[in-house]
Amino acid sequence: MWPRNETHQAVLDARVEVWPPARTYRYEDYWGTVVTAFDVHARHEALTVTATSTVETLPPGDLIEPGEGASWADLARPESVDRWYELLLSSPRTVMNEELSSIAADIRAAHATPHAAALAVCEFVRGEVTYQPGSTGVQSDAVHAWKQRKGVCQDISHLTVGLLREMGLPARYVSGYLHPSSAAAIGDSIVGQSHAWVQWWVGRWTAFDPTNGIPVGERHVVVGRGREYGDVPPLKGVYAGPGSTGQDVEVTITRLR
Repeated sequence: MWPRNETHQAVLDARVEVWPPARTYRYEDYWGTVVTAFDVHARHEALTVTATSTVETLPPGDLIEPGEGASWADLARPESVDRWYELLLSSPRTVMNEELSSIAADIRAAHATPHAAALAVCEFVRGEVTYQPGSTGVQSDAVHAWKQRKGVCQDISHLTVGLLREMGLPARYVSGYLHPSSAAAIGDSIVGQSHAWVQWWVGRWTAFDPTNGIPVGERHVVVGRGREYGDVPPLKGVYAGPGSTGQDVEVTITRLR
């Protein structure tokens, strides 16, 4: 839940609070995501985790044109494969079936450069899979979303990442937040969204939001990156107690300037 400091994003202030009160400590995990860890041993009827942050975001900067970036031969070099090996392998939620592997091969063959093929994958997924909240759960995978032709941003990103890797492009799943309105008034607090998008490497990392069909920009706040959702869930841990429990998530975003 702790946003990242990086080239197009600066975290000006951030904190994670837990109720019932618990001592927290932070560390950076294998994928470079800031993790806040805590233990609550007191008996309680509800657990509340509140993450509050002020983040300055910038436009995406210079975008790679479809004909630019690394070539297919560049991505196939042993040093490139070795460098990004973990991001070329399928993970449980991004594994492809025979039909999707064939689609990936066709898209790759139709485009001269990896970057052009990656953009085509995003366009293809957005055209074939309908965004429908509640249609899947956190355990859903890319093949499930493809078969029913609907899902949420998590599923669309898993499917996109899987196709990119199938073509030989190193690809990452990105977890974060999205401000839903580009014309929001300064100071207005509105209901935001937990969101997911993708990145691929063609000489440098390029971020794209396949759910909305747009480059990642000022309205996106990066929290973590990994192979798939399982590497960057907002909350995970060990729980002891009654089985009849639920979880509510609320995201509020305010544009400050």
